[in-house]
Amino acid sequence: MADSEKRLEQLVERLREYGCRITPQRLAILRILTSSENHPSAEDIYEQLRVQFPTTSLATVYKMIAMLKEMNEVLELEFRDRSNRYDGNRPYPHTHLICLRCGTIQDPEQSELENLPRQIALRAGYQLVSHRFDIYGICPACQAAE
Repeated sequence: MADSEKRLEQLVERLREYGCRITPQRLAILRILTSSENHPSAEDIYEQLRVQFPTTSLATVYKMIAMLKEMNEVLELEFRDRSNRYDGNRPYPHTHLICLRCGTIQDPEQSELENLPRQIALRAGYQLVSHRFDIYGICPACQAAE
């Protein structure tokens, strides 16, 4: 079973435990969040959802995201231009590579970076609550297009 399918099953189970009905629209939103590698915005999710469910509103997407955030099952990436993006695969703080041209967001291999925030906080005497580590640059596709 693919990782996205496992994650989808985990989310469905958590929502049931939370007392939430699993409607076809909610399942589709979860599928988009778990199968996406590019951290979609609510609007991106809505556009994909409208293909299959044309009468579903953007409010439905926002409500579902709010519920998942409350359950700590989605990571919200907030940006200054208010173009928030969501990661349903890895709902915990982790490093992101962000292209300044096209806005692509990728999750790099974490092995050497995983313990860095904890180590920094520990050295400074902080109790780590959360962290955000984003690396900005120009992705290979945009570099090739130059």
